Amino acid sequence: MSIKLALIDDQTLVREGIRSLLALSDKVEVVAEGSDGDQALELTNDAQPDVILMDLRMPKKNGIEAIEELRKAKVVTPVIILTTFDDHELVLQGLKAGAQGYLLKDVSLENLIAGIESVHRGETIVQPAISDSLLRGLGQQKQSFESLPEPTPLTPKETEVLRLIAGGYSNREISSALNKSEGTVKNHVSSVLSKLGVRDRTRAVLRAIEAGLI
Repeated sequence: MSIKLALIDDQTLVREGIRSLLALSDKVEVVAEGSDGDQALELTNDAQPDVILMDLRMPKKNGIEAIEELRKAKVVTPVIILTTFDDHELVLQGLKAGAQGYLLKDVSLENLIAGIESVHRGETIVQPAISDSLLRGLGQQKQSFESLPEPTPLTPKETEVLRLIAGGYSNREISSALNKSEGTVKNHVSSVLSKLGVRDRTRAVLRAIEAGLI
């Protein structure tokens, strides 16, 4: 059964391009489309998508406001931010508002489907790998995530795992890179989240940037 996707972007060509890409696969089906954030809640209630792919910069209500409205309405449908490299401030705000990750507007079909499948499984995505631009932008801001005042020190292996998480690697890919079992990697990831005082991989990366760990 294909994953049902709601696509919200004010640029018609972007929507058409993504819809055309996804039509090449039977893994994801676009069940609803919108052109501004005002339509997000209505489309979600009507179409009941499994995942929402949403632009940040839109007229009327932007993506961040739309995500906040969805969360206030207790909508738990995962949201992927659709963005460009120079949107680092908005990306940060979107992640803090509750988005599960982000993708670039020129994303390949393979990465687009992989990202949608990841959040559908309940994971968060930091893909493509956080760019230098985004890192610089985050480094200039004071973060305010729910976390421990001072993170518990990470072991060298946990720091290595954290850097791979920041690079957008999945547990399976980290397992292969470190020549460790996937179960061991999952334990390391759980320990990293616990020590940083955060609840998911995206916030772990942002918290690590804030604390100067990566």
